[in-house]
Amino acid sequence: MKLNLKRPIVFFDIESTGLDVAKDRIVEISAVKVFPDGHNEVKTRRVNPNMEIPAEATAIHHITNEDVANEPEFKQIAKSLAQWMEGCDFAGYNFLKFDIPLLEEEFLRCNIQFDFGKKRLIDVQNIFHKMEQRNLIAAYKFYCKKDLLQAHSAEADTMATYEVLEAQLDKYADTLENDVQKLADFSSRSKFVDYAGRIVYNDKNQAVFNFGKHKGRLVTEVLKSEPSYYSWILNGDFTLNTKRVLTDIKLHPENYNGEA
Repeated sequence: MKLNLKRPIVFFDIESTGLDVAKDRIVEISAVKVFPDGHNEVKTRRVNPNMEIPAEATAIHHITNEDVANEPEFKQIAKSLAQWMEGCDFAGYNFLKFDIPLLEEEFLRCNIQFDFGKKRLIDVQNIFHKMEQRNLIAAYKFYCKKDLLQAHSAEADTMATYEVLEAQLDKYADTLENDVQKLADFSSRSKFVDYAGRIVYNDKNQAVFNFGKHKGRLVTEVLKSEPSYYSWILNGDFTLNTKRVLTDIKLHPENYNGEA
């Protein structure tokens, strides 16, 4: 079943130097932009991370330091990439936990405000896990009846994810509605306010801290009673996304104190 789109949707996958969103960097990004009329554009770009790629990371994605030595840094492609992605919905495989946070972190390092929190996001893995409980290779075999060659190649994984979502719409036609907003809602798993999960929504849809001595307390209350906590987080080893979200809560507390 072809996707029912009202605007373009970008499927993307990232290969990186590691799994620490605050410290690691992108070494390859591949994206397929699917338009409402069904045609698509594919962009794949390797990136010089300006840091050593650990051997354990290379063992997974097979990208070496030599492979990216002459590639552009992310800041050189950030603006054009953000412009290309603007006005789109997004989809990926397990990208809510890693690819989206890392990409937004890279944008923030370049002073580009690309807030994925305001986009419609479909995580194909979450749909798969709710239905079948397996990984991407098994998902591709299960839904598309094909073997996934070159797994952990960003472009192969991206195209496979696109095919899997379309196959899921066919298989679960009675359960899944071919609508990007409905798919984004169905594939959502958490109530995180920031990607790192340092701030979450409680059952009253209020932003609360999810760590440390103030765990469970309303962020707005803590910022009011202990202003230095804000400075401690801004100067600490937290992701730029967490700091941006905390600043937004400080400036616009009315948006984080539950439904009006």
